[in-house]
Parts: sequence; structure tokens; C-alpha cells
Amino acid sequence: MLYREAGQFKTTYNADQAIFPIRQDRIGLALFGLVAVFAVPAFASNYFLETIFVPFLVFALAAIGLNILTGYCGQLSLGTGGFMACGAFFSYKLAIAFPELHIVIVFLLGGLGTAAVGVLFGLPSLRIKGFYLAVATLAAQFFLVWMFNKFPWWTNYSPSGVISAPPRDVLPGFAVTGSGGDPAVKYLFLLVLVTVLALVAKNLVRSRIGRSWMAIRDMDIAAEIIGIRPLWAKLSAFAVSSFFIGIAGALWAFVYTGSVEALAFQIDRSFQVLFMVIIGGLGSILGSFLGAAFIVLLPIFLSNAPGVLGLQIRVEVIAHLEFMIFGALIVFFLIVEPHGLARLWQIGKEKLRLWPFPY
Repeated sequence: MLYREAGQFKTTYNADQAIFPIRQDRIGLALFGLVAVFAVPAFASNYFLETIFVPFLVFALAAIGLNILTGYCGQLSLGTGGFMACGAFFSYKLAIAFPELHIVIVFLLGGLGTAAVGVLFGLPSLRIKGFYLAVATLAAQFFLVWMFNKFPWWTNYSPSGVISAPPRDVLPGFAVTGSGGDPAVKYLFLLVLVTVLALVAKNLVRSRIGRSWMAIRDMDIAAEIIGIRPLWAKLSAFAVSSFFIGIAGALWAFVYTGSVEALAFQIDRSFQVLFMVIIGGLGSILGSFLGAAFIVLLPIFLSNAPGVLGLQIRVEVIAHLEFMIFGALIVFFLIVEPHGLARLWQIGKEKLRLWPFPY
């Protein structure tokens, strides 16, 4: 009975097109924001902040970037790990060459550089699509990781090829990069940055450019007939997607791990982000967050559940179970609910709005 919009009238187009048009959604979002900003840093331990919340936010941003390209524009990509590596190494070289630059500017510039690389590798999408495009982006994945490993200039000629992220403060006295930063400060920094970028992505997909992406996704020939240019639509999707993914890669290296290394962005990272998008929901910003939360929490649950239940399961068996469950869930969502967890959440809200009346 509480989830009703009776009596909530829209008198302007802006109110009707709001992201959260129902008052209860806005109240719930405000409460969730208060919990995320105040309760989580106050009560969560450093372990939970560093192993759950920080990687969740980084993965959510990477999933948003891939969702823009694959979910909204329909261009299948397997080069997410390579684009994340671009963001990490571009940001590292910028931070070393221009130490006076603010860390947020470094991340944004690293994202812009990754966007240029994404446009370059998005050119094949003008002639090929589907699995052929996936193979082209897979080649980009291997080439980019090879390049960062092959040329020692990217790692400042470090013998090991692994370099530490330089420490930087988002505000004086509040370090967010390197190994010496406070986990609570890192979490709040990521929370603000990812929230702002998620709102930008949400408004982009609701704008004219977002509608052109979805038209290309649904039927590219019909979209071209009505005046949408595939060249601009596809390359802009690659650019925006790579921009978000590049920032996610920089956050992974600078804020989460504190080290910049190409081995962290191998092909399994690309598949991991793709699983987040499929499980969370293609063409949904909320689905990117749900998929990232699922992928981050599932290994932790599988590692701790046997001990809670009193079962003795070897670590390697748990690792194999994790892959099996991932595969089974992907098949399940592709067959039962292709739009993933986001669609299940939407269906639950629709049923709640009509409860207790029949659906």
C-alpha cells in the first residue's frame, strides 16, 4: 500500500521525464544515499571497504562503460580489459609528467586518451558487427596489453614491469591513491565520482545521442533511413564507453590496488565485466551496479559459506564452483530473463505497485 503514485500529478515535461518520477523512489534513493555516505564509512571495517565496496564501485563504472557500448548501442566488445589498461597507464604517465595536476583531472585526461583509442579500434564497427566485431575488439585487447608489456617506457623502465601508483590527495591531507590512503576516504571519493559519472551516463542515454545509439542497436538500416548517421552513432558510443572504462582502469590501479601492471587487465578482466553486464541487465545503468555487486559478492560468499555450514571444501574446488555458477547464471539469464537483475527489480516494483490486487 505504501508504493503508490496516486495523487502525484506531473504538470511539466521536466517532471514527467525525471529519472525518478515517483516520490517514493526519490525518498528511497535519499535514504540509500545517506546510508552510503554516512553509515558505511562509520561502521564498515577496513576489510569490507577495501575488499567489497571499493572494487564494487570500480567494477560498476567499468560495467556502465561497457553497457553503453553493448547494451545501448548493440556493439559487442571483448576489449574492456585493454581499455582499462589504457586508462591506468595513461593516467600514470600523466601523474608522473605533471605532478601538479589534480588527481581528478589526471583521471579525466586518462579517460579522454582511452576514448581516442576506443574510437580507433571502433572503426571496424562501421563495416562489421556481431561476432566479427567481437573478434576485432578481442584483437585490441591482446594488442594493448602486449604494448604495455613490450615497451618499458610505459613502466618507466622498471625491471619487474610493476610500478606503484604515485600518492595523490583529492583534498589536502586526504590521500586517495597509493597504499597509504585511508580506506574510508578512498570509498567516499569513489562514491562521489562514480555517482556523478553514473548520472552523466543516465542523462546521455536519455538524450538525443542515446536514442541514436538505441536505434542503431535495434535496427541499424532503419536508423540510417530515418537520418541517423551510423558513423557518428557507433564511434561516439565507442568513445563514451572507452572514456568510462578508462577512468575505471585508472581507479583500479590508483585507488584499489595501488599498482599499475598490465597483467591485471588480461582477457579474463574483459569477460568479468561482460558477465556483470549480462547478469545485471543489458541496456540498464542500474543493471551495471547490480551485476558488479553480484560478481564482487559471489566469490566472497562462496569462500565463506562452506565454513559457516561446517563443510570442508578445498580452495581450488571453490574456484571451479565459482566459474560453474557464473556460466550457469549467464545461461539462465539469457534464457529466462535476458534483461538480467535490473528487469527482475523492475518486475518486482510493478507487482508491488498493484499489490494486493491481481497482476
